[in-house]
Amino acid sequence: MSAVDCAQTMPDDVVYKLWWILPWNSETSSFSVIQHIYTLTYILSHLRIRNISIMSTVHDHSRVWFITGTSQGIGRALLEELLISGDRVVATLRNPTTLSSLSSQYPSTQLLILPLDVTNPSQITSAFEATKNHFGRIDVLVNNAGYGLQGEIETTPDEEARKVMEVLFWGPVNICKQAIPFMRDINPPGTGGLILNVSTVGGYSANPGLAFYSAGKFALEGFTESLTKEMHPKWNIKAHILELGGFRTEWSGSSMKNLPTLLSIYASEDSPTEKMRRIRSEKYIGDPGNAAKAFRTIAEIHFQVNGNKSLKDSSSDGDGDVGKLPLRIQLGTDSSLIVGFKAKQTMEDARNWEDFAATTNANDVDKEKLVERLKVVFS
Repeated sequence: MSAVDCAQTMPDDVVYKLWWILPWNSETSSFSVIQHIYTLTYILSHLRIRNISIMSTVHDHSRVWFITGTSQGIGRALLEELLISGDRVVATLRNPTTLSSLSSQYPSTQLLILPLDVTNPSQITSAFEATKNHFGRIDVLVNNAGYGLQGEIETTPDEEARKVMEVLFWGPVNICKQAIPFMRDINPPGTGGLILNVSTVGGYSANPGLAFYSAGKFALEGFTESLTKEMHPKWNIKAHILELGGFRTEWSGSSMKNLPTLLSIYASEDSPTEKMRRIRSEKYIGDPGNAAKAFRTIAEIHFQVNGNKSLKDSSSDGDGDVGKLPLRIQLGTDSSLIVGFKAKQTMEDARNWEDFAATTNANDVDKEKLVERLKVVFS
């Protein structure tokens, strides 16, 4: 049988392997270099005829990320970082045409682009069903979609306040409600998954003029903390809060809705909200590309610690030996410092007011037994 006949009748897995080994065995093989080229031409033809992607096998062993809000900013940077690294991505956004350049650059075996308004429950359900049919698994969920709302509390219309809460809180909640059974029941048994809920330093330490934005992020952080405690260990589903500092994205531009200052008493230079507006006009320190790399590093640490054996580990640019991930992870020196300052102040306040807190206890409370019981709860 000729080399050409061999190439035309080979099983797919053999063709795939030969695609990689033939060029490197020319010195030891009985074929000449010309025959190698001749055979490889037919192998390529064989791949095209059977519609086999040379990289499909590689993609089948990469992780699947489900990301909301991929049109710009950190969501877009993360999407591009993951595609370059070889991971598979479900990229969701309100207007899929925004990613047309990427859809033409990457095959459908690696990139699935879906329309998703996170405030639309039916679209959320459809997105997870499409992901199930296309990739059959989700390893990492990133709830990233959101926008800012700047305005004073007393003049912010209820409609605007509720709308931002729908996006920042109820959107991620409804997505998590779909992701939990997906990771538990659709993913291979014991694989579980990682949920990364994108918050902000403003979700731990609130700022003037951003009350409803901070309220949405505070709610998301509380929800995420409860979620982590609700997951049975055997499901292997973990969730973390990413508290971002200021990044050079459109957050202060097209992703920020600025309400007019309707009361002159808030417009003075010494007004707290006016000071905050000036701070927001300064250049932020965070780089979206570096944030994307940090997201990948967090995922690598998670899978190393939690032992996802069903997937091939990809390389990581970060240090994968930093131990168990904390519930809250700060991204940016500004976020780390602000969170640290507030945590320290909270601890000092708790110590200083400990005796006062105890004055409300019932007379039959045994403080030492209470301490031991709480240790068990928080261990």
